[in-house]
Amino acid sequence: MQGLRQPHESTLSETAETNYDRDFSAPQRFAPALVVLWSHDEPERVGEVVVLPPTARGMSFTLGRAVESYEDGSLPLTLRRLRPFSSEDRGPFQSARVSRWQIRITVEQGDELAIEGIGKGELRINDQPTRGAAVVPGDTIEAVGRFVLQATRRPLDWPRPGGWPDPFPFGAADRFGLVGESPAAWLLRQQILFLAQRDGHVLVEGPSGAGKELVVRALHAASARGARPLIARNAATIPERLSDAELFGNLKDYPSPGTPDRSGLFGDADRSSLFLDEIGELSETLQASLLRVMDSGEYQRLGDSSMRATDVRILAATNRQPGELKHDFLARFLHRVRVPGFGERPEDVVLVARHLLRGFAARDSTLAERFFVNGEPALGARLVVALARHRFTAHTRELTELLWRAVATSSGSLLDLPADFVARPTTPAPAPASSDSTDPRELSREQIVAALARVGGVRDRAWRELGLRSRDQLKRLLKKHDIT
Repeated sequence: MQGLRQPHESTLSETAETNYDRDFSAPQRFAPALVVLWSHDEPERVGEVVVLPPTARGMSFTLGRAVESYEDGSLPLTLRRLRPFSSEDRGPFQSARVSRWQIRITVEQGDELAIEGIGKGELRINDQPTRGAAVVPGDTIEAVGRFVLQATRRPLDWPRPGGWPDPFPFGAADRFGLVGESPAAWLLRQQILFLAQRDGHVLVEGPSGAGKELVVRALHAASARGARPLIARNAATIPERLSDAELFGNLKDYPSPGTPDRSGLFGDADRSSLFLDEIGELSETLQASLLRVMDSGEYQRLGDSSMRATDVRILAATNRQPGELKHDFLARFLHRVRVPGFGERPEDVVLVARHLLRGFAARDSTLAERFFVNGEPALGARLVVALARHRFTAHTRELTELLWRAVATSSGSLLDLPADFVARPTTPAPAPASSDSTDPRELSREQIVAALARVGGVRDRAWRELGLRSRDQLKRLLKKHDIT
């Protein structure tokens, strides 16, 4: 019988005096983790995690419904809603579909985890059937018909002392519309609050569709300038021959009679923020024309004999490499923020998808009636796994288009993967353990010693050499045969 134990704490915390006003360049230590992407009966679990102690190398844990250890002593894990400043224990899975001990997790080297299916049903890793395989961050683990997880990482210092100034529900959009519970998403939020409270122009970098405009609007809204409207213009649409008038304005009747008086973008944005999107499209001549006003706030309207002053903070965005900007223009941006694409936070893709679908349903009640259950969008596991493993190039824009295709092609009440979907996987499928993997009871001491010799004593290679399902099986055999 299994010994009754308390569920193992699924996160570690090394306390540190940190808050959202932190040094973003400071290195962080991480622990391997698994995050819930989908649950058949418990959709509210999406985003919850189990964090594996990196100091527990070689130890085994289980995830399922049980709060007792497995027959081999593997400790049960509980799911948590983990954030930089809070940790809520949510207990194990509750659904009767999930076995008491559904999967066994063994901590390997670095971020690697060995996953074995020990409960009912099929196990799939990176959408490939297997009895067990090693996973690294980005890999998906599916207990078919039960839940989908993704291997990831969490900072060891979560949760930290302190709190968050703008609480919002777990997994939902914050007040600026940003969605995500990953370390990358939270770092972005921390940078926004840090920079919103400071002066200096800001360059927001990131791939197309990653949410740069959302970040710019958040920087403005959270700042002391947020009470005034944000003035926005796509820099690519400013014609060079009319750039001075567009940017700085002109007197009435200048340069020709009948020309109306214009304050220009810098006049309109006085005591506010000026958002220049696609700043990388500005010519070097136009970049040079902005240097003085960026330094001192001084500029001159066309036809005006005197200088004017404006108090403007420029918030610029680009998907180009910053080095493509004129070097003295780039130097005027005291701060930079990089918006991560989905490739840097794949675990957030499903949360973003759920948020987008709620937006669809808010504008179209027929979608809410068809594809929502108790306020939660009904996503199929195939779609979730595909989203988690897909290499997005246009990020939120591409995800939005894919979700609309799923809505259009799904025949039932479950949003399924479109038949014409072309996958661009971020990670290769693992080499799964074969269904006729070696029975450890059939291995002799001599066979084990010989396998160790062939791989130079490296145990992480030896268990695969022997055809075992995990490093944990080898560990038990070494103990049984007194092999050191």
